[in-house]
Parts: sequence; C-alpha cells; structure tokens
Amino acid sequence: MRFADSPTAEVAVHIEAPPSTVWAFITDLDVLAQFSDEFQGGDWLDPSIGPGPGQRFHGRNENPRASWDVTCTVTDWEPDRAFGWCVEGPSDPVATWRFTLEPDGDGTRLAYRARMGPGPSGVTSFIAAHPEHEERIVEGRIAAWTANMESTVDGIRGLAEGGPNPD
Repeated sequence: MRFADSPTAEVAVHIEAPPSTVWAFITDLDVLAQFSDEFQGGDWLDPSIGPGPGQRFHGRNENPRASWDVTCTVTDWEPDRAFGWCVEGPSDPVATWRFTLEPDGDGTRLAYRARMGPGPSGVTSFIAAHPEHEERIVEGRIAAWTANMESTVDGIRGLAEGGPNPD
C-alpha cells in the first residue's frame, strides 16, 4: 500500500439507537476525543455560527512519536445522516474523515471512513526520509487509524445505547 493510492480505513457498527441519538455523539468533538488514543480534542473556530458545511474546527492530536494541531473544514453536514471533514486545505487535504448513519432495523448502522492525502503531511515527510519503508509506514498509520476508529464507534455505541463503552 502506497500513499499515492489514497489508502483508506473504514469501520462500522450496529447501534441499538435511532440516528438522531447517534448524531449527537458523532458531532461532539469532546465525545470523539474520549475514545481515541490520538485525537485529543477540538474546538469550533467560530462557535457563534454553529457547525455546518464550511465551518472549521481546530483539532489536537498526539501519538508516541509526535503531537500536532490541525485545522479541519466540515465538508458534509447532513443531520442524522453524515458528518465529514477534511484536514488542512479543502483543495489539497492531508486527510478526509466521514461518519455516515443509516437506519438499520430499530437502530443505526454507523460507519466511519478515513482517507489519507492527497496533500502532504507528517506521513509524507516521514516517507520522504525513509522511502524504502513507505509501505510499512502507510500500513502502520492505517492500522493505527483503524484501531482508533473501532474504539470510537464502539464508544459511541456504548453511549448511545445508554451503557459504558463495550469491551
């Protein structure tokens, strides 16, 4: 897997709650930070406007190798259906992230998808310094993303179903 291939990660879970309940959790940056080892939280840059397409938020991230801040722009805002954002510039994003909600019987199917690139990032800098390890670097980041995404959707499921984060 190479960076130029726009590597992606996707996870999904069934939640025994309606989309409107799940929506409140996926659009709360503090909730998302509760379940990720990397995303430490975020703040809306203009809270007086309220979230929606084009709105931006500041995100704080950290892992054992680095800590960094990003500016994200909301690209998808369809209440009870989709919340997505791009990291750094919308014209050449570092990454794109998206939650989708679909009615599923009496509950909701929550999917969470992320795509690397195409814009340059810390990953591309690390690849440039170690081109012989590009595939291992990309696979490692996708694995880390996937683990955090799984933890996030499981945590949201626990909150939405009225219980603790499921094991």
